Amino acid sequence: MGELPTNSESATEDFLRLLGQHERHLAAFVYSLVPRAADADDILQDVKVTMWREFAKFEPGSNFRAWARQIATHQILNFRRAAVRRPNPALEDSFIEAVATEIDRQAEELDRRSDALQHCLQKLSEPHRKIIVWRYFDNCGIDEIATRTQRTSEAVYQLLSRIRGLLNECVSRQLATQT
Repeated sequence: MGELPTNSESATEDFLRLLGQHERHLAAFVYSLVPRAADADDILQDVKVTMWREFAKFEPGSNFRAWARQIATHQILNFRRAAVRRPNPALEDSFIEAVATEIDRQAEELDRRSDALQHCLQKLSEPHRKIIVWRYFDNCGIDEIATRTQRTSEAVYQLLSRIRGLLNECVSRQLATQT
């Protein structure tokens, strides 16, 4: 394998930061389209190397996840074309392309929803944001949150329900303004 291009230190940091943010989604995308885990591992490695080589062509501020999925789709298709020589290829190229397109479509919607949720979480009061973080990011149970906030478990259930309702309304408003 040839040497990686010599990008600036800043570009390296930018690439690694973006890859770190989106690596889990990229892996899920590849593993959903490649039946054998060993093949998926190889393809994912090739995708990351290709992304690094092509990073200078990436438009800063554009959708890194979509760009990475596009590269992954091409790598998967290349792998499939090479696999034609092997007996019984599991998935047709047209099927992979169709699934990749659908995943892209759904991922864009999930990205919009995620961005809207991040915006709405910032609008919550600090105490309400803490409760959401404890429950959904720190995986605290209701009883633990009740203890931390000096509330009853029933009060925490009701408060979480109200906060979720506020977040849901806020996300819906955010999405409506984007269309």
